[in-house]
This record gives sequence, C-alpha cells and structure tokens, in this order.
Amino acid sequence: MPPLLKDPAARRDARVIGLVGLAHGTSHFFHLLLPPLFPWLMRDFGLNFTEVGALMTIFFIVSGTGQAASGFVVDRFGPRRVLFFGVGCLALSGFALGLADGYATLAVSAALAGLGNSVFHPVDFTILNRRVSLPRLGYAFSAHGLSGNLGWAAAPMFMAGIAALAGWHWAGLAAGLLAAGVLALLIWQRDLLAVEERGAQAAQPARTERLHSPFAFLQSPGVWLCFAFFFVTTLALGVLQTFSPALLNKVYGLSLAAATSCLTAYMLGGAAGILVGGVLASRGGSHDRVITGALSLSTACALILALSIVPAWSVVGLMAVLGFGVGVAGPSRDLLVRQAATAGFGKAAFGRVYGFVYSGLDVGFAIAPLIVGPLMDRGHFVAVLGGVALLQGLAIVSALSVGMQSRIGRRAVSGAS
Repeated sequence: MPPLLKDPAARRDARVIGLVGLAHGTSHFFHLLLPPLFPWLMRDFGLNFTEVGALMTIFFIVSGTGQAASGFVVDRFGPRRVLFFGVGCLALSGFALGLADGYATLAVSAALAGLGNSVFHPVDFTILNRRVSLPRLGYAFSAHGLSGNLGWAAAPMFMAGIAALAGWHWAGLAAGLLAAGVLALLIWQRDLLAVEERGAQAAQPARTERLHSPFAFLQSPGVWLCFAFFFVTTLALGVLQTFSPALLNKVYGLSLAAATSCLTAYMLGGAAGILVGGVLASRGGSHDRVITGALSLSTACALILALSIVPAWSVVGLMAVLGFGVGVAGPSRDLLVRQAATAGFGKAAFGRVYGFVYSGLDVGFAIAPLIVGPLMDRGHFVAVLGGVALLQGLAIVSALSVGMQSRIGRRAVSGAS
C-alpha cells in the first residue's frame, strides 16, 4: 500500500473524493443524455434541429436557475440529502426518456436532467471543502474536474452504442438504471457524505451567519467576479464543444472526421491539464497566477487558430494544448472560489456561493449557441475563433480581479479580528 494511504485520514479523504467524483461524473454524463440520440429522435418524431436544440435550452435554463437556488438549500439542510435528490432526478430523467412517446415527454426528461444537474456544484464543493483535509483539496478538485470530463466522454459511446444495438428507448432506460445504481451506492456510503460542525469550527460560521443576511454574498465584488469568470470561460467552452468541428472544417478545410478528432484532442488535453493543475494547486501559492499562466497559453493557441497562420495538420496539437491550459486552470479556479467564499462569509456560505457562481456555467452554455449560431450562419468563422481568444483573455482579467478581491477580503477579516 502506498505510504500516503496508510494514513486513516488520507484513506477517508480518498473515499470521499471518489464518491463525490462518481456523482459529478454522473451529472456530466446526463449533460449529454439527449444529444447523442438526436438523429434517432429527429427521425422518429419528425423534429428539426431547432426543436431538438430547444431541449438543451430547457436543460440549461432549469439547471442554471436551480443551481443558484440549490446553494441555499444545501446551506440550510446539508449537502447529503440534496445530493440524493439530484441523482434521483437524473435517474427519473433517464426513465422518462426511455418511456417517451412524444416531444412533451422529451421536454420532461430534459427538465428532470437539468433539475438533477443543478445541485452538484453546491453539493460537491460543500462536501469536499468540509470533509477533505486542506492539503489534499487541490487533488480533490482535480479529481472532481477529471470525473466530469470522463462523464462527458462516456455518454456518447454509451447512449449511441445502446441506441444502435437495441433502440433509443433502451438507451434511456439504461441511463436511468445507471443513475439509480449510483444513488444506491451513495446511500450505502452515506456516512462519508455527512457534514457536521463541532466545537470551534462551528463557532465562526455561526457568528458569520448572524452578521450577514442569506443574500449578503451578492454584495461581494469577488463573488460577482467569480460568476463573470465562469460565464466567459463557459462561453468559450460552449463554442468549442458545439461548433469546433464545423469551424475547423470551414477555416482549415479539415474533414468533419478530422475536425471532430481535434475536439477529442481538446478534451483529452483538458483531462491531462486537470491532473497537472491538481498538483500545482496543492502546492499552494497564488491561484490566480496559476490561472493566468494556464489561460495565457490557451489564449495564445486560440489566437493562432483565429489568425490561420499554421498548417492544417498542426490544428489537432493546438487544440490539445488549448484544452491543456484550460484544464490546468480548473483546480486553482475552484480554490479561488473557495477563497472568495471564506473571505467574508465563512464555511456556512459554501453552498450559496458555489451555487451562484457556478450558475454562470449554465448561463454560458445556454447563451453560446444563441450568439454563435447567427455568426456561423453568416459565415463569420474566423471571427468566432477570435471571440474564443477574446473570452480567454477576459477570463484572465476576471481571475486576477478575484484574487485581488480575495486578498482584500482576508485582510479585512484579519483586521476586524
């Protein structure tokens, strides 16, 4: 056994990280519950691209609204019960898809998946911040981000594979059974997910709660800057996830298969970056500077792609490096949000702060197709790639601003005490 895992506290941390990562990976799997099945759904129900795209709009509207609200529920009732509710909704969404007989049922499935997805960031980060030792938090956030990427990667193969073999109804039912199995495991291991406050650790949050209203965090510039950071980074991610095959096909003349492989390279680069980012985040230091360095690399790659100054064969490598930079920034990003949460509001506000700032992800994903779609229709493909570079640059500015606000907040708290 590795020396680290001989430590009972380290073994407990690893089990907590594993359970939370499994739940997070399941939520990302359900992000892509419906898109792999669009060809079958369009054929069987006579739907067009606008109608199937609207299903994802339903998903992200419900998820974004629910995520902002679920943070308050987590802070009030604890993360464990909210997590069970979320995974249960994911299971129901799969079963609804499996039994769908029309567009209305598909919309219900999308809404249930969005509702289930809405709880995960407030729940996950509350559990990780409260149950995992501080020296291992960077690794915890790295594993959390990696599990999400793995969930994204697994869904298309799982859903499309079963649909091709047995039909899309069975694919939906299988997804529901998958989430039900995850829920059963979480309930079995529920003691690892319990969040309790004792002694001195509970005193400070209690005092903080008395000093601040439940909505006081909305007056914090750092919280709004975190929201802005997630919004702009997710706008860029939404553009690349949704449109990069078509963009690279139009700008560089790559075949759709080759352009799609570039998206795969981006995702694999992101996964590798998350692993490296976890090590860097766990070493301490300035998280905003890690983010700045990583996203500067991604910005440079996006700008090179937009300028079309490289041969087509090099695009796959540039996409991998672009994803790597975004991945490296991930764990430090999550620790930066933690600093923003604790700087003025204490541990008792983890749920509402994480819920609000991570709702920026859903807003970005929901808006990206609305902005980019018309540009693509008008043939402004290079401008879209330039926009990705601009968004990465804006993310750097917001990260540096969050770091500055967090340091100001910590000094203010220290001075007050």
